[in-house]
Amino acid sequence: MTTMKILIGASSSKIFHLNEFAKFLNKIDIETKVVFDADYSDGFPSRKIKNWFQSKNTFKKLVKEFKPDLILVDRQRHFGLDAIKEKIPLVIHLRGNYWKELKTARKTIYKSFPKKLALDSWEKIGKECFDGARGIIPICNYLDKITKEEYPNKNTFVMHQGINPSNWYHDEGIQLEHPCVGLLQGAVIWDKTKELLILEKVLEKLPNVKFYWVGDGPFRKEILSRLEKYKNFEWLGALEYPNKVRKYLSEIDIYALVSGLDMSPLTLLEAQLMQKPVIATNVGGIPELMINEKTGFLIEKGDSENLIKKISELLSDTKKAKNMGSEGRKFVSDNFSWDVIAKKFSTDIKQLMNKK
Repeated sequence: MTTMKILIGASSSKIFHLNEFAKFLNKIDIETKVVFDADYSDGFPSRKIKNWFQSKNTFKKLVKEFKPDLILVDRQRHFGLDAIKEKIPLVIHLRGNYWKELKTARKTIYKSFPKKLALDSWEKIGKECFDGARGIIPICNYLDKITKEEYPNKNTFVMHQGINPSNWYHDEGIQLEHPCVGLLQGAVIWDKTKELLILEKVLEKLPNVKFYWVGDGPFRKEILSRLEKYKNFEWLGALEYPNKVRKYLSEIDIYALVSGLDMSPLTLLEAQLMQKPVIATNVGGIPELMINEKTGFLIEKGDSENLIKKISELLSDTKKAKNMGSEGRKFVSDNFSWDVIAKKFSTDIKQLMNKK
């Protein structure tokens, strides 16, 4: 039987995880090579202008030497365009609602003329990648439905975010005040980030509970301007991944994901592997990554009162909190370990490649 060869063009933020994925694919006889996409293919409107010229011929050399059967990318960039130009089957691992995020970006951080010009170019590249792709692989069932609405005739299958449970173990090193709730989420997309503002009521009602936020992004100031005035709130900035993040998750009592929109937040998997009870907003793909009432609690968006109630319940019932933590690690290990994800991907990608 001929071994399938997959070339993965990764973004800088996801190359760590895609390297983990590749290790497990190689174990099941799918030869895989992971590269940082912009090192081999780049161009306008990327800000790394010298890459435009340095990467001009490196992509062709890469595919000539590796001879991939297909190329997998985790974003719509020049790497995907070059795959289409070279007539190599392209599959896109879609991590967010690309189409809604584009519209939001136009209304928020991409208002100036230069940024609008850049966004127009990225949108054009994105459309060419989607149109020319052999298939699109959404990261959750919720996103799969959205993808089918945008591209009803495109082949799709779901590949959830995988994780290596052996990387997530108790690790001392960060001192926090207790009882505490840990928040670990970025501030990049306003529709996601603005939900953190419901914490104003929570911080007022739970003055003896410390809330620590880890994360950063262009909307950090909007959040801190409203929450930093509370003595029981502290922003810790961005932490080195994965070592400092693991130390942080080791120390918190409860993990809360207060997001207005999320498809597959990796932090939710990490917190459960660290045996922490979790509370998360019932939006997007979040319900697919936990079991309500068993590994934690789902709350509705904007429901600060229920968030207060669930935090209080877990802090007062330590036995329940511990049981939820144990169930969380088992659930994530059984369903989202890279070996599970890789085996399913192997079956699905072969079926996709056999379709016309």
